[in-house]
Amino acid sequence: AVLGTVNDTKFTLAVFLLTGISQQEDIHLWISIIFCLMYVLSIVGNSVILFIIKTDPSLHEPMYIFLSMLAVTDLGLSIATMPTILGIYLFNSREIGLDSCFAQLFFIHSLSIIESSVLLLMAFDRFIAICNPLRYASILTPPRIAKMGLVLLLRGVALAFPFPFLLKRFQYCQADVLSHSYCLHQDVMKMACSDITVNSIYGLFIIVSTVGLDSLLILLSYVMILKTVLSITSHAECLKALSTCISHVCAILVFYMPVIGLSLIHRFGKSFSPLLQSLLGYVYMLVPPLMNPIVYSMKSKHLRVRIIKVFIK
Repeated sequence: AVLGTVNDTKFTLAVFLLTGISQQEDIHLWISIIFCLMYVLSIVGNSVILFIIKTDPSLHEPMYIFLSMLAVTDLGLSIATMPTILGIYLFNSREIGLDSCFAQLFFIHSLSIIESSVLLLMAFDRFIAICNPLRYASILTPPRIAKMGLVLLLRGVALAFPFPFLLKRFQYCQADVLSHSYCLHQDVMKMACSDITVNSIYGLFIIVSTVGLDSLLILLSYVMILKTVLSITSHAECLKALSTCISHVCAILVFYMPVIGLSLIHRFGKSFSPLLQSLLGYVYMLVPPLMNPIVYSMKSKHLRVRIIKVFIK
């Protein structure tokens, strides 16, 4: 009995080992330079967008307020993953304690849910702007936008909140090497030597009720947008209306495709190579925060002009 207790304690106090890109240790320095550059561009890009939207009163419109919410979420995701990803490639620091791991996965999952919610709100914004333009200002008032922001924040925190507690009750006696350079619930739960049915069901519920539901509602809003746009007789007006959605469609594809791919690999991907899983994990974490500021600043002339002014001064 005493021996069992000692062993149990050992399992409970275990550390996990994070994984870089396997069999590529000799080029870790080059990979670290690429990742450092991506993080710098993500943080600078999103910070500049936030600064411009905050300081320019003409950008205090619903579309730009939602964009600033997206930028805050992307900054959060970059900050949540940066210590462990750069730690591996710069210092070969692979160990992470259980509590640090649970804290990191809470922030990653809650921010991912929030990002999905923000993309849904942005689809709603485009839907109102194109399908009901006369009521746009009266529907998307600042107090209503603030309430929407609060609801999506609470939704992200509330749905991700059980994850650390569901994982904390386990003892970990499996191989302690995780699949990624950061902690994810679906990855950590496989390390447990207990029954993970509850975690598995809750994880599936989260995916279906956030990514599944949000992407369905976004698709529905775009069906309505297309229906409205195609009824416009003027070809130029039709293209102009659709062009306002291009950056949002890019943001949706960049976010949802890696999320769905990674979820499928973790659930059914015994046959997939670890390299594909690892690369998809980096795309999921690093590409949306990097691409969103670039895509939106390229598509929005007003934003682009203000960014150029900031850097030319």
